[in-house]
Amino acid sequence: MNIRAAKIEDLQGMQACNLHNLPENYTMKYYLYHAMTWPSLSYVAEDHKGRIVGYILAKMEETEEPQDGSPPAEPPHGHVTSISVLRSYRRLGLAKKLMLQSQEAMATKYNAAYVSLHVRKSNRAALSLYRDTLGFTVKSIEEKYYADGEDAYAMHLSFK
Repeated sequence: MNIRAAKIEDLQGMQACNLHNLPENYTMKYYLYHAMTWPSLSYVAEDHKGRIVGYILAKMEETEEPQDGSPPAEPPHGHVTSISVLRSYRRLGLAKKLMLQSQEAMATKYNAAYVSLHVRKSNRAALSLYRDTLGFTVKSIEEKYYADGEDAYAMHLSFK
């Protein structure tokens, strides 16, 4: 298994992994936007044949600069848009490695103070990874966050 920064030519493989695993799907334009705007934050996991078996799609949240020159109300922070690993490659630590790579880039390249993400309340495996393994905390519950009406936990991990 190899974890590396995502490239433009990986986007179709990332989208295929997403379509195979998750009900929340994105257009190719959205993947391209992430890759072009924050090229150092998205990563892929590939098998020995170079096939993409997992990915993380991440970004920096845009904070508005106050007009009066004072510092922004919120510090720079990252957000995990999507992460997925094909079922037959789960329980190998790939999701954890993808998360750690992206978090490291957020902190070092963008001086992010923290990272946020949303996870379905019913996704126990992901919740365990985020809370128990990586140290995220639940900040709030966003009711009917997902298109099918399921609630999401809004989670947060501080880097500082």
